[in-house]
Amino acid sequence: MIKVNQLNKYFGDLHVLKDIDMNVNRGEVVVVIGPSGSGKTTLLRSLNILETPESGEITIGERSLDFSRPQKKKQLVEFRKQTGMVFQNHNLFPHLTAVQNVMEGPVTVQKTPKTEAKKKAADILNKVGLGDKLDVYPHQLSGGQQQRVGIARALATGVEVILFDEPTSALDPELVADVLDVMKELAEEGMTMVVVTHEMKFAEEVADRVIFMDQGTIVEEGTPDEVFHSTKEPRTQQFLQRIGQ
Repeated sequence: MIKVNQLNKYFGDLHVLKDIDMNVNRGEVVVVIGPSGSGKTTLLRSLNILETPESGEITIGERSLDFSRPQKKKQLVEFRKQTGMVFQNHNLFPHLTAVQNVMEGPVTVQKTPKTEAKKKAADILNKVGLGDKLDVYPHQLSGGQQQRVGIARALATGVEVILFDEPTSALDPELVADVLDVMKELAEEGMTMVVVTHEMKFAEEVADRVIFMDQGTIVEEGTPDEVFHSTKEPRTQQFLQRIGQ
């Protein structure tokens, strides 16, 4: 489903991603962990082409991009349509209601008729537990509810891959569970997911594989049991000890 080969990304002189190789199978949940500044979010944003790598190749589904040569804008736009992105800070349109936020992508990008898009958006919001909040504006929702609208928006275009960038890190602790429950349900339904998170319990319970990154490289990857309980990598051990895992 996703194949990353020798991916490199720089910000000026800072080498943020260093020859990253990664595979994600269809229906798999891969959780990426690591300290701040390790390149986790940049990797995720590169998969969604919100950042353009300097070299390497990304394949998602049937489409591939080789960053060793220039890419046309149309190719990048079409490639981005394959993935939905859920951000740390919701990124909802404040002037649109919940249902309008969710239907915006299908109407604007996919040219779906508004009546059809609204019905589908309402169905998805009901699925994430917000069927009674269709006409509510973002400022009237809790942080956890806003994040669930963000997940619904990512689902609305029918993508097969959803990328989550620390979706619970900006939430009050009591709101985290509702968002994680929605993510668990998606995992059970077979959604392909790449999740950057500090929620280690979620990683242990839901991930098929865990990737530990540090200083722009993948230090270790394996099942949750292998990474959390049987790691032989000193840097992974140090990180897990520091976060009390």
